[in-house]
Amino acid sequence: MRSETDTTDNTASSATANPLHGRGRHGDLTSGPVQAHLVRLSVPMIWGILAIVASQLVNTFYISMISPAHLAAISFTFPVTMTVLSLIIGLGIGMSSVVSRAIGEGNHDTVVRLSSHGLILAVIAGVIMALVGHAIMEPLFRAMGATDDMMPMVLDYMGLWFAGIVFITVPMVGNSAIRATGDTLTPALIMMGTTAFLVILDPLLIFGLFGLPRMEMHGAALATIISYGVSMLVALWILKYKKRIIFQDGLHLDQFGDSARRLLFIALPAGITSTIQPMTSGVLTAILAQSGTHAVAAFGVATRVEAFAFIVIMALATGMSPILGQNWGARRFDRVHETLRLAIRFCVLWSVAVAAILMIGAYPLAGLFSTDAETVRMTALYFLIVPFSYAAGNLVPGWSSAFNAIGLPQRSAAMIGVKMIIVQIPLAFIGNHFFGVIGVFASIAIANIGTGLYYHWRNKQHMTTAELAHSPA
Repeated sequence: MRSETDTTDNTASSATANPLHGRGRHGDLTSGPVQAHLVRLSVPMIWGILAIVASQLVNTFYISMISPAHLAAISFTFPVTMTVLSLIIGLGIGMSSVVSRAIGEGNHDTVVRLSSHGLILAVIAGVIMALVGHAIMEPLFRAMGATDDMMPMVLDYMGLWFAGIVFITVPMVGNSAIRATGDTLTPALIMMGTTAFLVILDPLLIFGLFGLPRMEMHGAALATIISYGVSMLVALWILKYKKRIIFQDGLHLDQFGDSARRLLFIALPAGITSTIQPMTSGVLTAILAQSGTHAVAAFGVATRVEAFAFIVIMALATGMSPILGQNWGARRFDRVHETLRLAIRFCVLWSVAVAAILMIGAYPLAGLFSTDAETVRMTALYFLIVPFSYAAGNLVPGWSSAFNAIGLPQRSAAMIGVKMIIVQIPLAFIGNHFFGVIGVFASIAIANIGTGLYYHWRNKQHMTTAELAHSPA
């Protein structure tokens, strides 16, 4: 832990000279009411994450208008795209964690170096993922259960999506650097702008409106890449000229090794951890594919609706990360505990409210996404079974975000790994064998409740141990 946070840069730059701590020290999260910081940082992210989740729903909605087969095909892509995005998120988590803690320690030179080199890592990661993705996508989707008639549609989307992955990687990681400074409004506006472009381009390219060629799945992927490309240019401009937290005088590659070590110390386990959830979704999709395309389509719709419903929780996790990081770096453990207490309380209350809405409105909500009776029935079945477990289940990702923010990604990885790999997947196979689709959905609820309650109890002890290790000798 100490080796990762060891500072070798010149730390003479004081808070008064730090542009991150401008008038009123608005970027300083180590003082002032914690609840006010949580609200200020989380609310803009509601709109930002809403925009990103809405973009996925927009793709799903327009593609579902083509045919049920196209809806099933885009559902097959969700676990794969989310796995890749999770790797990118891992790098973003590393960026946010090390930058926010460096801000808390007062190391502005380190902030600039880590932000700049983090963007270089984002480009390298994007190129690697594009090459690997193109090499394995066809056998991967066949292993997931995609049929011969679905494969052309799936590959039409994913081939272009992988080709443009760098345009997604750079703005996502850059936004994490901006958030580490205590500014979540700017990244939220960037994400909203990305979705605005997508909403305009999607129908034009999918259906070939106004004289454009009808590209269907290929058009959906192209609209996504163009939208993120625009957001990449905006994010880089803000980082360089507004925030001034990337190099103004060269790349300083002689220090890249140290920056990469610090970033990857968090990013690698966080990225692997982030991929476990979508990879598990991929396994569940393959299991459900044994019951037909209706089950796959229903699972795809239900998980998209869940993502939409928990935007507020995602925003809260994003908003609390720089608060935890800066206060951990400043060794303000009292504020770390207060942040966690407020966040967990809100998480439970929101989860209960969402569960009630989804269970009561199961059939009407399912009917919004499909007119096929069997798809609607299976989607509603999911909403009647799984939401009961939300309050406990959301505790695990919440604690995972907290451990990543304070530089303890191994504990985060252990929690998610046990929940998904040790508990969820075996339960899904057992449930499917004995009860079919109902058994798979029930296995999700059981895994949520069991692991959520256990790890919430254990993590209170972990935090005490971590504080003792991080305290001055």
